[in-house]
Amino acid sequence: MLVCVPVCAQSVTELEEACARASESADFVELRVDCLAETVPDLSRLVSGITKPVILTFRPAEQGGYRVLGRPEREAFWAKNLKSDWFCDIESDLQVEFGPSVIVSHHDFSGVPQDLEQLYERMAATPARVVKIAVHANDITDCIPIFQLLDRARREKRELIAIAMGNAGIATRVLGPSRGAFLTYASLEDESATAPGQINARQLRSVYRIDQIDQETMICGLVGLPVMHSVSPHMHNAAFAAEGVNGVYLPLEVNDLAEFMKRMVHPRTRELDWNLRGLSVTAPHKSAVIDFLNDVDPLAQEIGAVNTVVVEGHELRGYNTDVHGLVEPLRERLGSLKDLRVAVIGAGGAARAAVWALGREQARVTLFVRDAIKGGLLGDEFGVPCERLEAAAFSGYDVVINATPQSPGVAEQLNGAGLVYDLIYNPIETQFLKEARHAGCQTLGGLPMLVAQASRQFQLWTGKEPSTNAMYGAAAAALRQ
Repeated sequence: MLVCVPVCAQSVTELEEACARASESADFVELRVDCLAETVPDLSRLVSGITKPVILTFRPAEQGGYRVLGRPEREAFWAKNLKSDWFCDIESDLQVEFGPSVIVSHHDFSGVPQDLEQLYERMAATPARVVKIAVHANDITDCIPIFQLLDRARREKRELIAIAMGNAGIATRVLGPSRGAFLTYASLEDESATAPGQINARQLRSVYRIDQIDQETMICGLVGLPVMHSVSPHMHNAAFAAEGVNGVYLPLEVNDLAEFMKRMVHPRTRELDWNLRGLSVTAPHKSAVIDFLNDVDPLAQEIGAVNTVVVEGHELRGYNTDVHGLVEPLRERLGSLKDLRVAVIGAGGAARAAVWALGREQARVTLFVRDAIKGGLLGDEFGVPCERLEAAAFSGYDVVINATPQSPGVAEQLNGAGLVYDLIYNPIETQFLKEARHAGCQTLGGLPMLVAQASRQFQLWTGKEPSTNAMYGAAAAALRQ
């Protein structure tokens, strides 16, 4: 699988240094000459110092470049630098000779053009060596025409780079080469990305293992909005590697869930031929996804939320592994939870799952909330008492669980509590846990919960018991970056 790392710098010295670093992880180095703030140098000398094949680019601002470049300036540049010693990425609107060293390109940063197929046909009819089409994915389903275009080019034996830019298009960057793309692009570092949604080269190779992806690779992914902050790809891809499973786990940014499930997921209606095996589901789709499933596990049905989808034959089955994830670290630390006094802080979805799970374990639960009305409704539903958080005193509670997105407690309130459990996993060391230790409490962070629920997901998708050490280590390393 060929990976091209674009290099963008304002000075020639910086450009040379970046090229040297890019050559360590790239199969191609793209010289973004349009980034230079100084006079364009003798490119032959610059290219001769690069150890990997080079793609030369001089792109105008309206097509994703870094300078305002008029047509005469661009045509004069290519008249001087169009050589066979390197690839030349030239926009399709220019009147130049598209020869065998040329990548003829088109960029659309607004979306997917209606005439995508016709655009491809016009570009494919030129003598250019490679056709490149990059569009912006406004939702995950914008990846479909890109994958279909790659399928067509492979049938026609036409070299094509096709990419959906933006977070919703990540799948095209990772899976493109395995579906026939000439290459894919990756940034040198996260902060040096030259297009929306570009993954850095290190992650593309070490996390997503792009060099091992093929047509048989099992595909799983995280469905939500947003998803790019998640460490789930690090965990699951590490587990695939540790267990020797030919699989890849992708972030799938989904806005329109109904369209995604119909056009990309359900085996009876999807428009893609891909080996999709399973999905993790996060906010805001955990409840809505139930409507698109053929079967829902009774536990998930009772909770009213699905966080795991398994593709089995022509059907979709839904599960909830959040409950297992929440309870398992407590069991490992405390053994049986029966009759333990447990304080749950919060009244949202995480608190609901916690109260439900602890009820199954026969713990004695009390809710502590800021919103008395919302908390009262949740308490009445599960038959547990509800108290105001501001007046809370947690002395005597065996466990205090923070099920809110903030750090809600102070050390004085936590005095006398046993174990303080924060469901937040990022950062690993939350303010709530710091205050708990200051109060003399034992502490438990949210990362073990995340790993426990992900481990159960992995089992449902693969039938294998994953290495939780590998998953935890990968997640922790990602959080420290």
